[in-house]
Amino acid sequence: MLNYTVILEPDEMGRGYTVLVPALPGCITQGRSKEEALDRAKEAIRCHIESLQKDGLPVPVEKAPVELASVQLAEVRG
Repeated sequence: MLNYTVILEPDEMGRGYTVLVPALPGCITQGRSKEEALDRAKEAIRCHIESLQKDGLPVPVEKAPVELASVQLAEVRG
């Protein structure tokens, strides 16, 4: 069984979530609720992996969970 960390980014208008899969660049989906977003993430991951396999490319395996951190910047002036 493969496990992948997903990042759920809430929509600014509160209308759902965008889902990113850091271990699979380009694997992105969305859903109106967390449940829907996670269900769609599973399907997007399956499709992404199938596409890699079809193209003869290696399937990335997540070695360690993604760690989230926050950094603070002083005001940026351009």
